[in-house]
Amino acid sequence: MLALLALTACWGSTFFLIKDLLDRVPTLDFLAVRFAIAGVALVLAAPRALGRLSPATRKHTLVLGALYGVAQILQTAGLAHTAASVSGFVTGMYVVCTPLLAAAILHTRITAITWAAVLLATVGLGVLTLSGFSVGYGEAITLVAAVLYALHIVGLGAWSTPADAVGMTTLQVIVIAVICLVATVPDGIVLPATAGDWASLGYMALVVGAMGLLAQTWAQAHLPPTRTAIIMSMEPVFASLFAIWLGGEHVTMRLVVGGLMVLTAMLVVELVPRRHVEGEVPHIAV
Repeated sequence: MLALLALTACWGSTFFLIKDLLDRVPTLDFLAVRFAIAGVALVLAAPRALGRLSPATRKHTLVLGALYGVAQILQTAGLAHTAASVSGFVTGMYVVCTPLLAAAILHTRITAITWAAVLLATVGLGVLTLSGFSVGYGEAITLVAAVLYALHIVGLGAWSTPADAVGMTTLQVIVIAVICLVATVPDGIVLPATAGDWASLGYMALVVGAMGLLAQTWAQAHLPPTRTAIIMSMEPVFASLFAIWLGGEHVTMRLVVGGLMVLTAMLVVELVPRRHVEGEVPHIAV
Protein backbone atom coordinates (compact mmCIF):
# COMPACT_ATOMS: atom_id res chain seq x y z
CA MET A 1 0.00 0.00 0.00
CA LEU A 2 2.81 2.43 0.91
CA ALA A 3 4.59 1.74 -2.39
CA LEU A 4 1.43 2.52 -4.33
CA LEU A 5 0.75 5.64 -2.29
CA ALA A 6 4.32 6.83 -2.89
CA LEU A 7 3.82 6.20 -6.60
CA THR A 8 0.61 8.21 -6.55
CA ALA A 9 2.45 11.07 -4.86
CA CYS A 10 5.11 10.94 -7.59
CA TRP A 11 2.41 11.07 -10.25
CA GLY A 12 0.89 14.06 -8.51
CA SER A 13 4.26 15.82 -8.45
CA THR A 14 4.48 15.75 -12.25
CA PHE A 15 1.39 17.80 -13.08
CA PHE A 16 2.96 21.23 -12.96
CA LEU A 17 6.13 19.89 -14.63
CA ILE A 18 4.15 18.37 -17.48
CA LYS A 19 2.01 21.48 -17.86
CA ASP A 20 5.15 23.57 -18.33
CA LEU A 21 6.94 21.08 -20.60
CA LEU A 22 3.96 20.61 -22.91
CA ASP A 23 4.12 24.28 -23.82
CA ARG A 24 7.22 23.37 -25.84
CA VAL A 25 6.95 19.64 -26.62
CA PRO A 26 3.83 18.02 -28.16
CA THR A 27 2.10 15.60 -25.82
CA LEU A 28 2.55 12.42 -27.84
CA ASP A 29 6.21 13.27 -28.50
CA PHE A 30 6.69 13.75 -24.77
CA LEU A 31 5.08 10.37 -24.03
CA ALA A 32 7.10 8.58 -26.71
CA VAL A 33 10.46 9.93 -25.52
CA ARG A 34 9.54 9.49 -21.86
CA PHE A 35 8.67 5.81 -22.17
CA ALA A 36 11.55 5.14 -24.57
CA ILE A 37 14.00 6.45 -21.97
CA ALA A 38 12.26 4.43 -19.26
CA GLY A 39 12.41 1.28 -21.37
CA VAL A 40 16.11 1.65 -22.13
CA ALA A 41 16.86 2.29 -18.45
CA LEU A 42 14.97 -0.80 -17.33
CA VAL A 43 16.67 -3.02 -19.92
CA LEU A 44 20.09 -1.73 -18.86
CA ALA A 45 19.28 -2.13 -15.17
CA ALA A 46 17.94 -5.69 -15.48
CA PRO A 47 18.91 -7.12 -18.87
CA ARG A 48 17.85 -10.67 -17.99
CA ALA A 49 14.44 -9.81 -16.57
CA LEU A 50 12.63 -10.13 -19.89
CA GLY A 51 14.13 -13.55 -20.51
CA ARG A 52 12.76 -14.85 -17.21
CA LEU A 53 9.17 -14.21 -18.23
CA SER A 54 7.19 -17.24 -19.30
CA PRO A 55 5.45 -17.17 -22.69
CA ALA A 56 2.09 -16.75 -20.97
CA THR A 57 3.36 -13.86 -18.86
CA ARG A 58 4.80 -12.18 -21.95
CA LYS A 59 1.42 -12.45 -23.66
CA HIS A 60 -0.34 -10.97 -20.64
CA THR A 61 2.20 -8.16 -20.39
CA LEU A 62 1.85 -7.26 -24.06
CA VAL A 63 -1.88 -6.87 -23.47
CA LEU A 64 -1.29 -4.72 -20.39
CA GLY A 65 1.21 -2.49 -22.18
CA ALA A 66 -1.16 -2.07 -25.13
CA LEU A 67 -4.04 -1.14 -22.81
CA TYR A 68 -1.96 1.49 -21.07
CA GLY A 69 -0.43 2.87 -24.26
CA VAL A 70 -3.75 3.24 -26.07
CA ALA A 71 -5.28 4.78 -22.94
CA GLN A 72 -2.51 7.38 -22.88
CA ILE A 73 -3.19 8.32 -26.50
CA LEU A 74 -6.97 8.48 -26.04
CA GLN A 75 -6.62 10.58 -22.91
CA THR A 76 -4.30 12.93 -24.78
CA ALA A 77 -6.69 13.16 -27.73
CA GLY A 78 -9.56 13.85 -25.35
CA LEU A 79 -7.67 16.75 -23.80
CA ALA A 80 -7.80 18.53 -27.16
CA HIS A 81 -11.60 18.52 -27.01
CA THR A 82 -12.41 19.07 -23.34
CA ALA A 83 -11.25 21.09 -20.36
CA ALA A 84 -8.35 19.69 -18.34
CA SER A 85 -10.46 19.62 -15.17
CA VAL A 86 -13.19 17.61 -16.88
CA SER A 87 -10.59 15.30 -18.40
CA GLY A 88 -9.14 14.70 -14.95
CA PHE A 89 -12.54 13.82 -13.53
CA VAL A 90 -13.54 11.52 -16.41
CA THR A 91 -10.16 9.78 -16.30
CA GLY A 92 -10.70 9.27 -12.58
CA MET A 93 -13.76 7.20 -13.42
CA TYR A 94 -11.42 4.21 -13.43
CA VAL A 95 -12.23 4.23 -9.71
CA VAL A 96 -15.78 3.20 -10.62
CA CYS A 97 -14.89 1.02 -13.61
CA THR A 98 -12.32 -1.05 -11.71
CA PRO A 99 -14.69 -2.77 -9.25
CA LEU A 100 -17.24 -3.32 -12.03
CA LEU A 101 -14.64 -4.98 -14.24
CA ALA A 102 -13.10 -6.88 -11.33
CA ALA A 103 -16.50 -8.30 -10.48
CA ALA A 104 -17.24 -9.18 -14.11
CA ILE A 105 -13.84 -10.60 -15.08
CA LEU A 106 -12.34 -11.90 -11.85
CA HIS A 107 -15.64 -12.64 -10.09
CA THR A 108 -14.40 -10.55 -7.18
CA ARG A 109 -16.96 -9.90 -4.48
CA ILE A 110 -17.27 -6.15 -3.95
CA THR A 111 -18.84 -5.38 -0.60
CA ALA A 112 -21.13 -2.50 0.32
CA ILE A 113 -18.42 -0.68 2.25
CA THR A 114 -16.09 -0.86 -0.75
CA TRP A 115 -18.79 0.56 -3.01
CA ALA A 116 -19.30 3.34 -0.46
CA ALA A 117 -15.58 4.13 -0.63
CA VAL A 118 -15.72 4.12 -4.45
CA LEU A 119 -18.66 6.53 -4.39
CA LEU A 120 -16.95 8.79 -1.86
CA ALA A 121 -13.74 8.88 -3.91
CA THR A 122 -15.70 9.65 -7.08
CA VAL A 123 -17.59 12.54 -5.48
CA GLY A 124 -14.33 13.80 -4.01
CA LEU A 125 -12.72 13.76 -7.46
CA GLY A 126 -15.67 15.75 -8.77
CA VAL A 127 -15.35 18.35 -6.02
CA LEU A 128 -11.61 18.61 -6.70
CA THR A 129 -11.75 18.92 -10.47
CA LEU A 130 -15.12 19.91 -11.88
CA SER A 131 -16.33 23.44 -12.49
CA GLY A 132 -18.65 22.49 -15.34
CA PHE A 133 -19.47 19.39 -17.32
CA SER A 134 -21.01 18.42 -20.65
CA VAL A 135 -20.74 15.21 -22.63
CA GLY A 136 -19.16 15.38 -26.06
CA TYR A 137 -16.52 13.70 -28.20
CA GLY A 138 -13.66 14.60 -25.86
CA GLU A 139 -15.45 13.27 -22.79
CA ALA A 140 -16.45 10.09 -24.63
CA ILE A 141 -12.95 9.09 -25.70
CA THR A 142 -11.57 10.06 -22.30
CA LEU A 143 -14.10 7.72 -20.72
CA VAL A 144 -12.83 4.96 -23.02
CA ALA A 145 -9.34 5.74 -21.71
CA ALA A 146 -10.63 5.43 -18.14
CA VAL A 147 -12.07 2.00 -18.94
CA LEU A 148 -8.72 0.94 -20.41
CA TYR A 149 -6.89 2.18 -17.31
CA ALA A 150 -9.32 0.16 -15.20
CA LEU A 151 -8.69 -2.92 -17.33
CA HIS A 152 -4.97 -2.36 -16.84
CA ILE A 153 -5.44 -2.25 -13.07
CA VAL A 154 -7.58 -5.38 -13.12
CA GLY A 155 -5.13 -7.17 -15.40
CA LEU A 156 -2.16 -6.33 -13.21
CA GLY A 157 -4.08 -7.59 -10.20
CA ALA A 158 -4.77 -10.86 -11.98
CA TRP A 159 -1.44 -11.49 -13.69
CA SER A 160 1.39 -9.78 -11.80
CA THR A 161 3.66 -11.59 -9.37
CA PRO A 162 6.51 -10.18 -7.28
CA ALA A 163 9.05 -12.37 -9.08
CA ASP A 164 7.99 -11.09 -12.51
CA ALA A 165 7.56 -7.43 -11.55
CA VAL A 166 10.75 -6.15 -13.20
CA GLY A 167 10.31 -8.12 -16.41
CA MET A 168 6.64 -7.22 -16.71
CA THR A 169 7.39 -3.56 -16.09
CA THR A 170 10.14 -3.53 -18.71
CA LEU A 171 7.97 -5.14 -21.37
CA GLN A 172 5.00 -2.90 -20.57
CA VAL A 173 7.13 0.22 -20.89
CA ILE A 174 8.59 -0.97 -24.20
CA VAL A 175 5.12 -1.64 -25.59
CA ILE A 176 3.87 1.77 -24.43
CA ALA A 177 6.90 3.46 -26.01
CA VAL A 178 6.37 1.67 -29.33
CA ILE A 179 2.68 2.60 -29.43
CA CYS A 180 3.41 6.25 -28.67
CA LEU A 181 6.31 6.35 -31.15
CA VAL A 182 4.10 4.95 -33.90
CA ALA A 183 1.51 7.62 -33.12
CA THR A 184 4.11 10.38 -33.48
CA VAL A 185 5.73 9.15 -36.71
CA PRO A 186 3.45 11.00 -39.18
CA ASP A 187 4.44 14.42 -37.79
CA GLY A 188 7.96 13.62 -36.62
CA ILE A 189 9.25 13.77 -33.05
CA VAL A 190 9.97 17.06 -31.31
CA LEU A 191 12.63 16.77 -28.61
CA PRO A 192 13.20 19.06 -25.61
CA ALA A 193 15.52 21.94 -26.42
CA THR A 194 16.90 22.90 -23.00
CA ALA A 195 18.75 21.15 -20.19
CA GLY A 196 15.94 21.99 -17.79
CA ASP A 197 13.36 20.33 -20.02
CA TRP A 198 15.54 17.24 -20.35
CA ALA A 199 15.92 17.14 -16.56
CA SER A 200 12.15 17.25 -16.11
CA LEU A 201 11.70 14.59 -18.76
CA GLY A 202 14.37 12.44 -17.13
CA TYR A 203 12.62 12.62 -13.77
CA MET A 204 9.29 11.71 -15.32
CA ALA A 205 10.85 8.89 -17.36
CA LEU A 206 13.04 7.28 -14.71
CA VAL A 207 11.39 8.02 -11.37
CA VAL A 208 7.74 8.29 -12.33
CA GLY A 209 7.77 6.14 -15.46
CA ALA A 210 10.17 3.24 -14.89
CA MET A 211 10.20 3.08 -11.09
CA GLY A 212 6.56 4.12 -10.86
CA LEU A 213 5.20 1.39 -13.10
CA LEU A 214 7.51 -1.09 -11.37
CA ALA A 215 6.04 -0.08 -8.01
CA GLN A 216 2.50 -0.47 -9.35
CA THR A 217 3.25 -3.86 -10.89
CA TRP A 218 4.83 -5.12 -7.68
CA ALA A 219 2.13 -3.64 -5.43
CA GLN A 220 -0.68 -5.13 -7.48
CA ALA A 221 0.74 -8.58 -6.92
CA HIS A 222 -0.39 -8.00 -3.32
CA LEU A 223 -3.41 -5.67 -3.57
CA PRO A 224 -6.89 -6.28 -4.99
CA PRO A 225 -7.77 -4.07 -7.98
CA THR A 226 -10.46 -2.00 -6.26
CA ARG A 227 -8.21 -1.07 -3.34
CA THR A 228 -5.55 -0.13 -5.87
CA ALA A 229 -7.93 2.16 -7.77
CA ILE A 230 -9.09 3.92 -4.62
CA ILE A 231 -5.53 4.49 -3.40
CA MET A 232 -4.58 5.81 -6.84
CA SER A 233 -7.47 8.28 -6.69
CA MET A 234 -5.23 10.26 -4.32
CA GLU A 235 -3.29 11.45 -7.39
CA PRO A 236 -5.23 14.73 -7.89
CA VAL A 237 -4.96 15.42 -4.16
CA PHE A 238 -1.17 15.13 -4.33
CA ALA A 239 -1.18 17.17 -7.54
CA SER A 240 -3.00 19.99 -5.77
CA LEU A 241 -0.67 19.83 -2.78
CA PHE A 242 2.43 20.02 -4.99
CA ALA A 243 0.84 22.86 -6.97
CA ILE A 244 0.38 24.77 -3.70
CA TRP A 245 3.83 23.92 -2.38
CA LEU A 246 5.89 24.39 -5.54
CA GLY A 247 3.57 26.06 -8.01
CA GLY A 248 2.35 28.97 -5.92
CA GLU A 249 -1.34 28.05 -6.08
CA HIS A 250 -3.71 28.80 -3.20
CA VAL A 251 -5.62 26.54 -0.84
CA THR A 252 -9.33 26.47 -1.68
CA MET A 253 -12.37 25.04 0.04
CA ARG A 254 -12.86 22.68 -2.91
CA LEU A 255 -9.36 21.32 -2.40
CA VAL A 256 -9.92 20.79 1.31
CA VAL A 257 -13.35 19.17 0.97
CA GLY A 258 -12.56 17.08 -2.11
CA GLY A 259 -9.18 16.03 -0.77
CA LEU A 260 -10.64 14.94 2.56
CA MET A 261 -13.31 12.89 0.78
CA VAL A 262 -10.74 11.04 -1.31
CA LEU A 263 -8.47 10.57 1.70
CA THR A 264 -11.38 9.20 3.74
CA ALA A 265 -12.23 6.73 0.97
CA MET A 266 -8.64 5.50 0.95
CA LEU A 267 -8.57 5.14 4.73
CA VAL A 268 -11.84 3.20 4.67
CA VAL A 269 -10.45 0.51 2.39
CA GLU A 270 -7.17 0.39 4.30
CA LEU A 271 -8.36 0.44 7.91
CA VAL A 272 -11.54 -1.64 7.74
CA PRO A 273 -10.67 -5.33 8.24
CA ARG A 274 -9.79 -6.85 4.88
CA ARG A 275 -12.39 -9.59 5.05
CA HIS A 276 -15.03 -6.86 5.15
CA VAL A 277 -13.62 -5.01 2.17
CA GLU A 278 -12.40 -7.36 -0.51
CA GLY A 279 -10.91 -10.81 -0.84
CA GLU A 280 -7.41 -11.80 -1.78
CA VAL A 281 -6.07 -11.08 -5.23
CA PRO A 282 -7.43 -13.70 -7.64
CA HIS A 283 -4.77 -14.66 -10.18
CA ILE A 284 -5.94 -16.08 -13.46
CA ALA A 285 -4.20 -17.80 -16.34
CA VAL A 286 -5.77 -17.22 -19.74
